[in-house]
Amino acid sequence: MAVIVNMPRLSDTMEEGTVAAWLKNVGDKVEEGDILAEIETDKATMEFESFNEGVLLHIGIQEGDTAPVDSLLAIIGDEGEDISGLLSGGTSAPAAEKQEEKPEETAAPAKETSSTAIPEGVEVVKMPRLSDTMEEGTVAAWLKQVGDKVEEGDILAEIETDKATMEFESFYSGTLLYVGIKEGESSPVDEVLAIIGPEGTDVDAVLNSGNSAPAASTSEAPKQEETKKEEKAAAVDNTSTDGKRIFASPLAKKIAADKGINLSDVTGSGDNGRIIKKDVENFTPSASSNAAPATAKASIPEAKAQPAIYAPVGEEGFEDVKNSSMRKVIAKVLGQSKFTAPHFYLTIEVDMDNAKASRAQINSLPDTKVSFNDMVLKACAMALRKHPQVNTTWKDDVTRYNKHIHMGVAVAVDEGLVVPVLKFADQMSLTTIGASVKDLAGKARSKKIAPSEMEGSTFTVSNLGMFGIQEFTSIINQPNSAILSVGAIVEKPVVKNGEIVVGNTMKLTLACDHRTVDGAVGAQFLQTLRSYIENPVTMLA
Repeated sequence: MAVIVNMPRLSDTMEEGTVAAWLKNVGDKVEEGDILAEIETDKATMEFESFNEGVLLHIGIQEGDTAPVDSLLAIIGDEGEDISGLLSGGTSAPAAEKQEEKPEETAAPAKETSSTAIPEGVEVVKMPRLSDTMEEGTVAAWLKQVGDKVEEGDILAEIETDKATMEFESFYSGTLLYVGIKEGESSPVDEVLAIIGPEGTDVDAVLNSGNSAPAASTSEAPKQEETKKEEKAAAVDNTSTDGKRIFASPLAKKIAADKGINLSDVTGSGDNGRIIKKDVENFTPSASSNAAPATAKASIPEAKAQPAIYAPVGEEGFEDVKNSSMRKVIAKVLGQSKFTAPHFYLTIEVDMDNAKASRAQINSLPDTKVSFNDMVLKACAMALRKHPQVNTTWKDDVTRYNKHIHMGVAVAVDEGLVVPVLKFADQMSLTTIGASVKDLAGKARSKKIAPSEMEGSTFTVSNLGMFGIQEFTSIINQPNSAILSVGAIVEKPVVKNGEIVVGNTMKLTLACDHRTVDGAVGAQFLQTLRSYIENPVTMLA
């Protein structure tokens, strides 16, 4: 599914940006972490990385042109995808906004007057908007403390958005003077997140110049610790042993410094061999690296997630636990789905004897591991090809028949539920599905999954069988038209050839949106699904 990329806000004071150069052309394949363009802000020309994968379908701002923040910069999607709906009313927006802003230029001096109270070299960092739909963010963990030295490109904090927990880089160098949002706290976009500047700066004066947030004490970090950090960062040089420059993103440099990895040993997968985040994360050095501090910090929010102690015997009590951004979004999205889509449910019981025998044979092969859930996903993807009505999206005026099959896989995490997406699942083998699900689920549970890896599903599978749940119903993951609930495999007496024997069965429940899927269509889909699961060899033929 096509994704709109807007002009990013690459600095706190940036109101518009100029595209200095495009490093990708329309029609080029784009990977997550690739540099899309060089964008000139009010402070510097910076490389802008893509958070999405696909093909560059449209460029909204040409080289040398300037447009306000949030104007349509580009569209990334599948090759040949129709983007006319995204372009309608969007391509002329930048020019219109520019003209509207011109009369307001006379008001700019008033803004500057308030900023004159802020000393030179001091920067007020606001809560960033890390996704297009983000309205507020939660600080999952601070990776810098008040008094620590901060370099441009250092990771300041891990921020939980409505889609994922993401690392937030600093655009400034100096000392972290003030933290405005504590770990576990939430605030709207553009609230004061931190203040960075020279040591000894009067933080109260900076806050009073335009913000009413309470000041905090600026405890100075030990000089020896700062020296160690600087030496560690310097050890990860920007030049290789032969003197050639190494091109790496600031985040990649930071991760390499934390892990003690020499960037000259890492092979870059970005443009022109540029080293990006995933290259460093996937790098296996000869000596083991110590990443324990980062892991420990990342686990802090999970420890706070739920109350631990019951009230004493005979006493009433309660504890209010603040809802995370993820939990709020889950509540909002599922509520909308339940109360806008007319749900109905169909349940079948599937004979799993052949599936168990086939799985045992497959897993007896070297380096092969397939789960029952992988078999269900494969069967669903193949059944959707035969029943395109189930692979649809309700669009009020039209019903969209998706010509691709992207399977959403519901994954439980500590703070709720996320749905990673297997793109083109019908084209995957069982082993590929198994490896992909394991990789995406691992990223989801460690909060390292990218928003682009959770977008674009056309059908979803939710499996609670591993918890012993035999049968349940799920709420449709819109804009899908259906979701399959998978129960546990149960050993029970069954009738075969007129005799009662021991058999293995599993219940599947399909929740359908009656606006797009009728009862007969859902029943036919389940019949096809049953035939694939009960006879796995048909999925391999």
